Amino acid sequence: MTVVINRPVRTPAPVGPGRRPLGALVRAYVALTKPRIIELLLITTLPVMFLAAGGLPPLWPVIATLAGGMLSAGSANALNCYIDRDIDAKMRRTRRRPLPMVQVSPRETLVFGVALAVASTLFLGLALNWLAAGMSVFAICFYVFVYSMLLKRRTTQNVVWGGIAGCMPVMIGWSALTGRLAWTPLVLFLVVFFWTPPHTWTLAMRYREDYAAANVPMLPVVATERRVAIEVIVYTWVTVACSLALWPVAHTTLFYPVVAAVLGAVSLLEAYRLLGRVRRGVTGAVLKPMRYFHLSNAYLALLFLAVAIDPLLH
Repeated sequence: MTVVINRPVRTPAPVGPGRRPLGALVRAYVALTKPRIIELLLITTLPVMFLAAGGLPPLWPVIATLAGGMLSAGSANALNCYIDRDIDAKMRRTRRRPLPMVQVSPRETLVFGVALAVASTLFLGLALNWLAAGMSVFAICFYVFVYSMLLKRRTTQNVVWGGIAGCMPVMIGWSALTGRLAWTPLVLFLVVFFWTPPHTWTLAMRYREDYAAANVPMLPVVATERRVAIEVIVYTWVTVACSLALWPVAHTTLFYPVVAAVLGAVSLLEAYRLLGRVRRGVTGAVLKPMRYFHLSNAYLALLFLAVAIDPLLH
């Protein structure tokens, strides 16, 4: 008789940074900066510079602003990874980030984030102006101390007010080129400000169980799906109104308001469809909140593309 011994299967432990190839370690540090979020921030930075210049902006300020903005956003995101490492380990959507996977240590992440903050501040200040550098510092500090440490774990208003940090690239892009602030970037600041909550809430609807497991009081965790859908509609209406306000403030051509109106109508239609599905009793993943989430990404990118194109039409 043959005896078969069943040996337990061991799951390999995550590999620490000291034992990883250099390429893997570099990828881990890049992942700490959350490149996909940086892309979204840069989408709002460059078009504002076209608007500030009244056409094609000078090449060097554009390169310097985008480079400094990448360092600044990377710093804020890395420091957020350091603060949220316990939450990230509990959530399916984030548990493969470098810290939960033990690809880098918390201390290394903290040092990396602070180093990027210092580098971005000095670079923006010396290459452009200290107003842009100061607003970059404000954005980093607000995201780290106000959103990540104060609001995120305490209130459903976390992404409402925490979104201020994500609006700052608009102000940085304008001031980098002009050395001052104005009403035009403030209008676009408000567009991003009111766009952020429904964008984030629809993502949180999809990953509600993740946020609940991590004890993060996102609105979809503590409110009904009907309440969230209504909030999405309200914020979408305000976002569209702010986007149209740019027309008289910046004296754009008719191209911009037409594009803004069409994009706004499409976004509102999807928001009302979301509420319609809720009213029909659809719930959970079948509710398809990610349709609005992905659409809102396209909305912001195309709206700011119109912002960049409009000055070229004068």
